[in-house]
Amino acid sequence: MSAANHVAVLKGGWSPEREVSLSSGRGCAEALRQSGYRVTEIDAGRDLADQLLKVKPDVVFNALHGRWGEDGCVQGLLEILNIPYTHSGVLASSLAMHKERAKVVFAAAGLPVAQGVVVPRSEAADGHVMEPPYVIKPVNQGSSVGVFIVRPGDNRPPAELTSPDWNLGDDVMVERYIAGRELSCAVMGEEAFGVVDIIANTQFYDYEAKYASGGSRHEIPAKIDASTYAEVQRISVAAHKALGCRGVSRADFRFDDTQPGKSELILLEVNTQPGMTPTSLVPELANLAGYTYADLVSWMVEDASCDR
Repeated sequence: MSAANHVAVLKGGWSPEREVSLSSGRGCAEALRQSGYRVTEIDAGRDLADQLLKVKPDVVFNALHGRWGEDGCVQGLLEILNIPYTHSGVLASSLAMHKERAKVVFAAAGLPVAQGVVVPRSEAADGHVMEPPYVIKPVNQGSSVGVFIVRPGDNRPPAELTSPDWNLGDDVMVERYIAGRELSCAVMGEEAFGVVDIIANTQFYDYEAKYASGGSRHEIPAKIDASTYAEVQRISVAAHKALGCRGVSRADFRFDDTQPGKSELILLEVNTQPGMTPTSLVPELANLAGYTYADLVSWMVEDASCDR
């Protein structure tokens, strides 16, 4: 556990989720200052080691999102520099960020996952890899960047897959589409918070729905039956433990209750660096459990360590 006074908040970076990270970082830095910490905000560059050695913080609050900040790379750097840091360690971060590897771990732990396959982007662009409806997503991005739903009747996969501007990796994951609701549950330590039902104003909970003002409505607590609510919480903790997560994580689900008399709950992924923006889910779920935003970020700083 940390004995922190001076906290460096890492934000920004160079992943496609840079703008979200800048927003998360600003909010966390301000909350930490209000809680009495000395805070230095660092817009993380590829000279991050030099930036940190110059600042000499007691603890790093990692508010980076996406590749490099969320996939074990920055975590490894912080281990080498021996600076305590928040959220998950190298292995858990790397596993969670790679959606296919995470699904292997979840399935081995007996958790429900969607049928899917990883294929080269060119193959996914050439024709239907599976019968629609299905979902195409990058294997190692967050914030629903590059996610597409292919509906029944769609003649071809989305043209964006062949765009020369595509910078989301050469492989994509193709998964069976699960109808119904988008549910999410956060874990702090090994305690599950409540469950939120996300009603997006777009076709699904995409980047705009996540971060634009009015992009989605969050029903907290979710109006689902008690047994499903408890099962979402149980699976969230089980997934957190299966990956070896630390600090705060968030598990995302699809819950298909569209057919009378039957339902299906599917774990989509675990986010080890969940958003901390004004529209983010984790602060809302923490508030439901009685934690203010400042309480939450202070807890994460005090929980920070190396060898996570």
